[in-house]
Amino acid sequence: MIKLSDLLKMLLAILIGLCGSVLFIFLQLPLPWLLGAIFTTSIAMRFENLPIQSPKLFSAPARILIGLIIGSAFTPQILESLHLYLFSILLIIPYSILVTFAGMYYYVKVLRFDRKTAFLSSTPGGVVEMVILGEEQKADTSKITLVQSSRLLFVVLSLPFIIQYVFHLDISGNQLITKALKDTNLLEFFYLIIIGIIGAFGARKLRISAAFLIGPMILSLIVYSSGLIHTLIPDELIKCVQVIFGTIIGFTFRGVKLRMILKILMGTFGHFMILAFISGIFIAIAYYFFGFPIVSTLLAFSPGGQTEMNLIALIVGANVPYITIHHIMRLFIVMNLAPILAKRL
Repeated sequence: MIKLSDLLKMLLAILIGLCGSVLFIFLQLPLPWLLGAIFTTSIAMRFENLPIQSPKLFSAPARILIGLIIGSAFTPQILESLHLYLFSILLIIPYSILVTFAGMYYYVKVLRFDRKTAFLSSTPGGVVEMVILGEEQKADTSKITLVQSSRLLFVVLSLPFIIQYVFHLDISGNQLITKALKDTNLLEFFYLIIIGIIGAFGARKLRISAAFLIGPMILSLIVYSSGLIHTLIPDELIKCVQVIFGTIIGFTFRGVKLRMILKILMGTFGHFMILAFISGIFIAIAYYFFGFPIVSTLLAFSPGGQTEMNLIALIVGANVPYITIHHIMRLFIVMNLAPILAKRL
């Protein structure tokens, strides 16, 4: 049972994140609800006496909502065209291999990491999953956490600016596969939430990776593609989800000395440039040879977290099923091969 004091600390942290979102809206910066929360929470981490706590309690419900929204994008028309993505999806295999081993070489040779730490730092999986593997393999989990978090931070910070200022797409909000709360069928939405909870705990019972995202997504996909549910997720909830995730990401750097953060950030930026180069090659192949939309391929081949990339995709109105399938494929490859390869290093 969570203490009231802890809950209040989490709510205060979210309030700080919300202040950043409001600031970014005022400054007309891209992805304000997410990036603004990251910005102010990261600053708050420098003040150790602040009575705040990472709102991880809200992470699971937020992931369930994202899963439900992603599933709602899989309309019958979209499912009929999935076979068109086959060659692009297959590109994820060489992409994941190149990204991982190029990064591993960089961290071993440049930053002098041991091989296991370098491998798990460069593998494009989830932060939590890689840290858990690091603990099992006796790798340096503090370095893995900082590197993986920094990679996610660079991707999440750079993509909105690229999308808004290079491709001139509005990234201030989303009205494409969500609608205002007042226009939502509340009874259908209630059923959808129940479905999401069942999917989340069912997937966790089956030990599926990213269970609270994948489980609700699969059941949402089924009910939407079959026409059982038609209502869309309230837009207001998407904004809340962005603030929550932004606040949680900002907490990643809590308790870490500024000197260490700067050192890892500078080192990770070199890796990020390598990632950008490799991603650029695969984006170009998918765009020029297969004709997929440039923003969708950009998000599909970006080495960010699945939740964050899908969130950006939802906001800009990109091809969510196309992007989701690519990230699921990447995570499937990573989560199945990483434990095996890590043991051999």
